[in-house]
Amino acid sequence: MTHLDTELQQLKTEIVAMWNLVIAQLQKTHEAFVTNDKDLAREVVSIEKRVNALELTIDRDCENMFALFNPVAIDLRFVLAVLKINNNLERTGDIAEGIAKFIIDTQNVFDPALLELTQIVEMHKQANEILQDVLNAFEKEDTRLARTIFKRDEFLDDINRKANTVIANYIRSNPDKVEQALHILSTIRKLERVGDQAKNIAEEIIFYIEAKVLKHRSKAEKSRPLE
Repeated sequence: MTHLDTELQQLKTEIVAMWNLVIAQLQKTHEAFVTNDKDLAREVVSIEKRVNALELTIDRDCENMFALFNPVAIDLRFVLAVLKINNNLERTGDIAEGIAKFIIDTQNVFDPALLELTQIVEMHKQANEILQDVLNAFEKEDTRLARTIFKRDEFLDDINRKANTVIANYIRSNPDKVEQALHILSTIRKLERVGDQAKNIAEEIIFYIEAKVLKHRSKAEKSRPLE
């Protein structure tokens, strides 16, 4: 194994560690949300500092890779992909922290009827699973799995599109629970952005493995393997 190979493997280890930390953050917000566990939500806020520190470490290591090894071909695509995925993961960590702060600020347990109407619990679960699956796609270099993310994100988008109407109707019937409803709406918006970050990551995985750029293709085209 060359020195470059060793450094590339170390970089992969670091980004996977970052990924698992962000997944854990999102899972904790899901648990804290369902159980109204404010201490767990505070833990998420505290651990966000570790996410930010890892992002800076990975950015620095990518820059060093460019400067010291001048990678080419698939090695270059890998480092570029890691650099962008790192940014997407940091943003996802920010989203988890934002949701945790909503949990901390909400005075009472969320109304079960509101949770059911908005489908937010299932949305949160799906966002967690999507983030885990893009990690699996990265580790296994599985572009077929990566492509499933584009379709699965539509579930999150659909809930987000319906959210304004559902929340407005709920507030009319429950004017004493406006704060809860608005926190739910803001959380839905954040979970929809988790899906967006996961799609960006899926694009980077496919770029790295297939040397194809999908950003300017339609959703239907992205879902099909490239010739």
